[in-house]
Amino acid sequence: MPDMPRLYYDASCGLCRREIEHLRARLEPGVQLINISAADFEPPAGYTLEQLMARIHFFDGQQMLQGYRATLSYWNAASLKRTSAILRLPLLFHCGDFIYNRWANWRIRRGQHCQIPAPQKPGL
Repeated sequence: MPDMPRLYYDASCGLCRREIEHLRARLEPGVQLINISAADFEPPAGYTLEQLMARIHFFDGQQMLQGYRATLSYWNAASLKRTSAILRLPLLFHCGDFIYNRWANWRIRRGQHCQIPAPQKPGL
């Protein structure tokens, strides 16, 4: 039996947070939404916080997907099946994947709203 789907997203990123809040009612309760910028977040086995911050990750119950492929999969889980199917067409998929990767690289470089949080020192 597959595990419950889980979406790992960065709530410290305004765009990411707004998208997930917009889709929350469509995703829950079938998909567990996990804020990777929460102070108590622990990455799943085999993944680092840096990897999860660099690209969105979606565990579909069987495998971990990342980036644009993950986005289309959780859109599908949010009942945006027609949109997801159209954007999976080869030319559209390659364009969307290219744009997503450019945006993700820019997001990490741009500043503190989407940076990996510094580890907290005990007693501070």
